[in-house]
Amino acid sequence: MELKPGYKQTEVGIIPVDWDVDYIENIGHVTTGSKNTQDRIEDGDYPFFVRSQTIERINTYSFDGEAVLTAGDGVGTGKVFHYINGKFDVHQRVYRISDFPPRVNGHFFFLYFSRNFYNRIMQMTAKSSVDSVRRDMITRMMVPLPTIEGEQDAISQAIRDADALLDGLDRLISKKRDLKQAAMQQLLTGETRLPGFEGEWEVKRLWEIAEIVMGQSPSSSNYNSRGDGLPLIQGNADIVDRKTIKRIFTTQITKSGREGDVLMSVRAPVGEISRALFDVCLGRGVCALRFPNDFLYHYLIFLEPSWAKHSKGSTFDSVNSADVKAVEIKMPLDAGEQTAIATVLSDMDAEIAALEQRRNKTKDIKQAMMQELLTGKTRLVTPGGSNA
Repeated sequence: MELKPGYKQTEVGIIPVDWDVDYIENIGHVTTGSKNTQDRIEDGDYPFFVRSQTIERINTYSFDGEAVLTAGDGVGTGKVFHYINGKFDVHQRVYRISDFPPRVNGHFFFLYFSRNFYNRIMQMTAKSSVDSVRRDMITRMMVPLPTIEGEQDAISQAIRDADALLDGLDRLISKKRDLKQAAMQQLLTGETRLPGFEGEWEVKRLWEIAEIVMGQSPSSSNYNSRGDGLPLIQGNADIVDRKTIKRIFTTQITKSGREGDVLMSVRAPVGEISRALFDVCLGRGVCALRFPNDFLYHYLIFLEPSWAKHSKGSTFDSVNSADVKAVEIKMPLDAGEQTAIATVLSDMDAEIAALEQRRNKTKDIKQAMMQELLTGKTRLVTPGGSNA
């Protein structure tokens, strides 16, 4: 393959001609921690990095500075990475890469290492999963290094800016979810009334206000992935973000769910609520509920935490038809107030969904940026040394 002018083929792939390639053992010190899990405490002064994503606390530190950490074995081997600059300690089965020379930006190294290390491990072993990492798997890994002054810093800052945007979106989404939860508590209990409504509220059993269709699984001999029949909704495997997905189809339609139905899981985890986006066949793990407006949908979401008390069975938690029918719903008698409450909550859901979509697009953009910047396909500094 003919190379684009200004680029060269190396052990790590095609990179700019003015980038170097070097082994990690030549650009950082690789060692392991000395602490045991028992050394962690609550409310310690310093971070303590263990072998998973969990960061504990400890009252001592063995290192103060810039370092990249990765799990040496167990959960997260080759997949869990941390970048830190400050006082911390690490578990004895965590690798610490530190003491970077002036020619290496530690955060730039972290970005490349965390993105490519697992692939290196997979190339060195025939196993589909890795139990442990040898020190030489790290030290003999090669990484590309931009040599123009400021280019590593520019790449690092661009990704930091993307991370800051993602962090801001995550905080905003969390705030909006908290506001939605508070609104549910106020509006669905009648503690706060919307303007113009003063009528009475009553407690009704679910069977009194909604049509209930309990699911019944068809024979597996009728399942297919060709799209013949209707999508089969059996439980949470067929639900994503409270919406049905098309995963398995069946030509034997035992119990039918309609587009727009509220669906509730009746097997572990019990009581989780979703919406049918299309006509479906209801498996035994769900039931369908039909009500004239979205008040019931939001009310049942509000009730989700309370279903733990209905737990049954030693293998699966489940509820039966009688349990579902007996659910108590506190509701305004005025259908207009029901609709008004549902509209407020649905609008809040829509706002959260829009923010989540924006966050997901931002994540995709960040991943594309990393692919471009960490391989030199896109330059932030020109070969002449000035900012691009």
